[in-house]
Amino acid sequence: MIDCLVIVVAYKSARDLPGLIESIPPAMNDLSWRAVVVDNYGEDDLRNRLSGYDHVTVIDAGANLGYSGGLNHGMAHAESSRFVLFLNPDLVLEPAAASALLSACVTAGVVAAVPLVLAESGAPQPSLRREPTVLRSAGEAVFGDRWPRRPHWLAEMIRDGDAYAVPTPVDWATGAALLVRSSTIELVGKWDHTRFFLYSEETDYSRRIRESGGRILFTPSAVVRHRGAGSGSSNQLEALLSVNKVRYFRKWHGPTATAAFFGVAVLHNLLRLGRPAARASLTALLSPRARRALPGSSR
Repeated sequence: MIDCLVIVVAYKSARDLPGLIESIPPAMNDLSWRAVVVDNYGEDDLRNRLSGYDHVTVIDAGANLGYSGGLNHGMAHAESSRFVLFLNPDLVLEPAAASALLSACVTAGVVAAVPLVLAESGAPQPSLRREPTVLRSAGEAVFGDRWPRRPHWLAEMIRDGDAYAVPTPVDWATGAALLVRSSTIELVGKWDHTRFFLYSEETDYSRRIRESGGRILFTPSAVVRHRGAGSGSSNQLEALLSVNKVRYFRKWHGPTATAAFFGVAVLHNLLRLGRPAARASLTALLSPRARRALPGSSR
């Protein structure tokens, strides 16, 4: 059994993957590892492009399975490991990043860990999140990045820079990098690819980890650099993000709370109608036909 299996879901990621893969060995230190790259695109010859890298296997998904579907496809072809590290393709791991995550899990007795995420410029990205609630969603809608130190019950995103300086348990973090014990993966099960083609899958998976009794530890000694939007960005993807936040909330809450959460999602985009992405999001929230046109809706 190896120490760490790395799973990467790639979509139009040919230019990013070499940098990520070359950063893995120094990030692992002395840990044994293998990497599985799930090719959701299939048109940039990843198998040949990555053939020179040891310990890396490319799997053709046969279609765009989405992020959660791609992760499940990778897990279906995985070998036994103590931990699994789920990574976005547009990352570069800093030296010892993976070993620091694994060490944190072992030392702190937690089942999952997330790193400090830096932008390409080196500035910290606010990657940590609290569990979504109606009030927190309302705070994000009304205040956004203003009033960054507002009460925790009015903010889903953790913007306080001091929170990124020390290890701390978190509800969830943006899904660029997540290390999970394999025993916990067996307990929690597959990623929810039926609801979440892209976006909110990490919110859901993290909640399922917590519901199983596990804790997720933010580990600032583990550092990754994230380019972001490696698989593209568009108004349609922004709309899918908005819709999937409501889908996530509906999965875990009753109709009354979900109706309130939906109303706040509509308000969020009404307050930003000058932005094309907000208009697309509002249309998708209100129109079943528009939702059916979003990426992944044909699965």
